[in-house]
Amino acid sequence: MSETTTTSRRRFNPIAVIALCAVLAAALSLAACGGSGSGGSGLSGAINIDGSSTVGPLTKAVAEQFNAENPDVQITVGEAGTGGGFERFCAGEIEINDASRSIEPEEATSCEDNKIAYQEIQVANDALTVVVNPDNSTDCVTIDQLAQIWGPDGTAADWNEVDGLDFSAPIERYGPGTDSGTFDYFTAAVNGEEGVQTKDFNDVGENDNQTVTGVEGSVGGIGYFGYSYFEANSGELKALQVDGGNGCVAPSVASVQDGTYTPLSRGLFLYPSKQALGDEATRAFIDFYIQNANEIGAQIGFIGLTDEQVATASKQLAAND
Repeated sequence: MSETTTTSRRRFNPIAVIALCAVLAAALSLAACGGSGSGGSGLSGAINIDGSSTVGPLTKAVAEQFNAENPDVQITVGEAGTGGGFERFCAGEIEINDASRSIEPEEATSCEDNKIAYQEIQVANDALTVVVNPDNSTDCVTIDQLAQIWGPDGTAADWNEVDGLDFSAPIERYGPGTDSGTFDYFTAAVNGEEGVQTKDFNDVGENDNQTVTGVEGSVGGIGYFGYSYFEANSGELKALQVDGGNGCVAPSVASVQDGTYTPLSRGLFLYPSKQALGDEATRAFIDFYIQNANEIGAQIGFIGLTDEQVATASKQLAAND
């Protein structure tokens, strides 16, 4: 499991990261990336976060900017997957879980059994993006066609065996493991039941860069992950449009925020414990996250909240006063 505030599994250009740091520091009226030089805000403590590999890069970027003002707050960010993170969260091992889906009933029961109360706070939107090799002539797929590729009973070994597609190449699938909220969401949306999927795929666990490498290197490759990972690798991959019943729609900021990219749009969340919300540093971090995630996230390919969603997130945090 990775635990760091500075390293992401996505492939970043170091020059771009340096530029991002400078832009965000100016835009947010923060000190330079090395710190304010004035001793910080007086906040201190430790915040332990784990969970979604989709949300993780955003949380790391927010943490870096928060630390520019608050250098005495130690923030660690792991990427065990949404499910893996909830296991740790409900056991009381971490203060916050990053999640690419809502908490499930059995996870909520585990938290209740361990007397871990929590608050769900949405911090971004996402277009779960289906990617293929750029040499694949397919541009749009229906949910039924995706189910023929990814479903538990799908027997298609070649793209031309999928109804309505005429591209020919052996299908090579790359996808996240069962601890991933992305796996849970995709299987429910495409196959009609969470966790049900063909076993004929390359399990990349929580390392979405393996999906990038695999699909880029295979003309018949296909994979899926959060929109920010596609944005970071759009030169090597092609995103498929998805026909959810009302025509082909490409994943984008606009199509997610206006609700037309269905059924693969989703929310991205923080789950802080109620106990952690009583800590001044943790509460300040979450408030900073809500107020600045749109601006920070836009620089690294995340889809921001609408004004209404930002207001809702702020009210949810305030409700824990």
